[in-house]
Formats: sequence, C-alpha cells, structure tokens
Amino acid sequence: MEKKNRTQLVLGLLLILVAGWLIATRIQPDLANILHLTFDWPMWVMFAGAVILVIGLLVGAPDMAIPACIVAGIGGILYYQNATNNWESWAYMWTLIPGFVGVGKILSGIIGGDFMACLREGLKLLLTCAILFTIFATIFNAWTIFGSYSAYVPIALLFVLGIWLIVRGIMRQK
Repeated sequence: MEKKNRTQLVLGLLLILVAGWLIATRIQPDLANILHLTFDWPMWVMFAGAVILVIGLLVGAPDMAIPACIVAGIGGILYYQNATNNWESWAYMWTLIPGFVGVGKILSGIIGGDFMACLREGLKLLLTCAILFTIFATIFNAWTIFGSYSAYVPIALLFVLGIWLIVRGIMRQK
C-alpha cells in the first residue's frame, strides 16, 4: 500500500472512531463518564499532540507521529501531576519521554511503512524508558502505589529484563 493511501486510511479510521464515540455518547450520555477526565489545562497539551498527528497525516508525513507522541505524552504526565498535585514526580517521570519517542516511532512505521525497522527501534526506546523509569522511580521511592509489594517491583522488572536478554540472545543465534 502506498504511503499516502496508508496515511489517509489511518486518518479516516481516526475520524470514524471519533464520530462513533460522539454518537455513542449522544445516545447514551453515561458513556461520557467512563473516562472520568476533567478538561484541565494539560488536556490542551494532549490535544496539541493530536493536532500534530492529524497534520502529519494530512500532509503525508508519518514521522510527525514522533513529536505528536512526545507532546501528547508530556500532556499526559502533566495531567497526572495536576490531578494528583504530585509535581515532584517530574524527578522520575521525565524518563518516560524516550518511551513516547518509541511509541511515535512504532506509529510512524504503521502509518508510513518499514514497520519492522520502526518496531525494532521503538521497542529499544521503550526498553530504555522502562529501565530509566525503574532506576529513577526506585531512587525517588515512587513505587508506593503498589502498597506492601512496592519493594518487589524493581526486582520483578530486573527479572523480566533478564529473561528478555536471554530470549533475545537465543533468537539472535538462529
């Protein structure tokens, strides 16, 4: 499928999904309460990310998905911080930005082609993000959301990382 056709397809699907959601919330207004989102100022940042993505789709530039994901992701961080009044979390939340780049890279591959290369690069960035987030969240004691199991989260993540490295090594040998 040609790149321009693919971007039009994705844009068309996004518009259909938005229209479907709007129709569903008009028919059943209680559906709008599912997300429980209040439209605070960080929503404008996430909206700006969506606008960047739509502009990229309209002009046929699938790589615009990368800055779109960065902007929308930072908007999501700001939304969390504003909702919880936990502005100190920026000490470790910034480590999510490489993950936003990774998601944008994968989305760019879906929209613009060369999916496997973009998927590999995106997954590497997501792994980097997970490692950095684990390190900094551990340093700043951010795992309290898991209650009494908080001390085990970094250990579990190290275990998963070890398994991933072993599987990756085995897969490369073939």
